[in-house]
Amino acid sequence: MRIINLIENTEGVKGCATAHGLSFYIETAKHKMLADLGPSEETLNNAELLGVDLGNVDTVVLSHGHYDHSGGIIPFSKINDKALIYMQGSAGGEYYADDGNRTTGHIYRYIGIDSGIIKLPQVRFIDGDYVIDDGIEVFTIKNRTHEIPFTNKRLLIRDGDTYIRDEFKHEHFLVINEGGRSILISGCAHTGILSIVDAYIEKYGRSPDMVISGFHLMVHRYYREAEINDIRAMAEELKKYPTRFFTCHCTGEAAYALMKDIMGDQLQYIHSGDEVVL
Repeated sequence: MRIINLIENTEGVKGCATAHGLSFYIETAKHKMLADLGPSEETLNNAELLGVDLGNVDTVVLSHGHYDHSGGIIPFSKINDKALIYMQGSAGGEYYADDGNRTTGHIYRYIGIDSGIIKLPQVRFIDGDYVIDDGIEVFTIKNRTHEIPFTNKRLLIRDGDTYIRDEFKHEHFLVINEGGRSILISGCAHTGILSIVDAYIEKYGRSPDMVISGFHLMVHRYYREAEINDIRAMAEELKKYPTRFFTCHCTGEAAYALMKDIMGDQLQYIHSGDEVVL
């Protein structure tokens, strides 16, 4: 199995574009897949630079309905109209971020997917857990075991003229089983990486061997003391699992450093262009 980060926020392989977004190329014995497609066609450019032929991809899994994971889908569909694209039926909802502050009030910014994506004939809308093929499936959260991370409180759904807190029903998580190993791949883990791992264990009866996910802990300011405590507590909980963790994108480098101090070699950052070493 090969897993290559096609794009994320920081540079790995020289020459690869970086962007606020995420995409992984995954090559199994039977499939060539994409988990998300980043914010734009720069994902495709990076794939070419890395020698990844996206024309051979047969399966795309969109982790959730945000632009920074879906912006490359329409450009991708122009070079590959055969790959089936799986997403939750609610992934096409009206998702917003509240960018306001105390002086300017609420400023709602659309962060959902391009409406053209849901019209693509290769899109397959699913509802909850779904088996794609032998050894490849997605699952959703039924019962959250931990609070949603603090950074997600500003993420909303538009309902008519009102905005309500997003509970991330449009988010699902990819599981790949091959060669006796189980790999769990998430996008941003908006609903909380601890709840996601707990849901995995409840469904499959064991911990995953590897987790690859953003943890959505990035802020564009200094962390408050309570937030630092939350990040450290998350790392202490993850450390208890017999699992290797790879993170990137929305975790943020500052949060990663806090977690790395606690988790050591159990946690690694994957940059744009880097390949996950299994």
